[in-house]
Amino acid sequence: MAEEIERKFLIANDAWREKVGREMRMRQGYFAGGRRCSMRVRSNGQRAWINLKSRESGMRRLEFEYEIPVGDAEVMLKKLCEGALIDKTRFWVEDRGHTWEVDVFHGENSGLVIAEVELASITEVVDLPEWIGEEVTDDVRYYNVSLVENPFSRWRGKS
Repeated sequence: MAEEIERKFLIANDAWREKVGREMRMRQGYFAGGRRCSMRVRSNGQRAWINLKSRESGMRRLEFEYEIPVGDAEVMLKKLCEGALIDKTRFWVEDRGHTWEVDVFHGENSGLVIAEVELASITEVVDLPEWIGEEVTDDVRYYNVSLVENPFSRWRGKS
């Protein structure tokens, strides 16, 4: 069974930018009707994936991801996805023995920057870099599937 264990954080400062290994701009959209899981398609224009992720909040969720033809993904993004698309640039940052994925959002989610780190187990201890801010792992507002329906620009500055 595929399982993802990850923690999400806001960014405290731009020091992470000095350690970027690679980056990729991507768009992703979500299909309607997933009460028990989110169903998304993601494309960077050269490669594409379809993904199913269980809807519980927290560090541990089921996740299944499969590469699909880019042409199929583009049709799905245009014709099958509900609501707005997520537009972001993902940066891979090596720091303190972990690969961090830092997502800088564009469009209606502009201004939001989230760092995620995948863990081998739920008890794994992570030495947090100085550029890591508040943990938002359990705050569903920061999940991409939530940002489609309620973009950051609509709730920024609100608690």
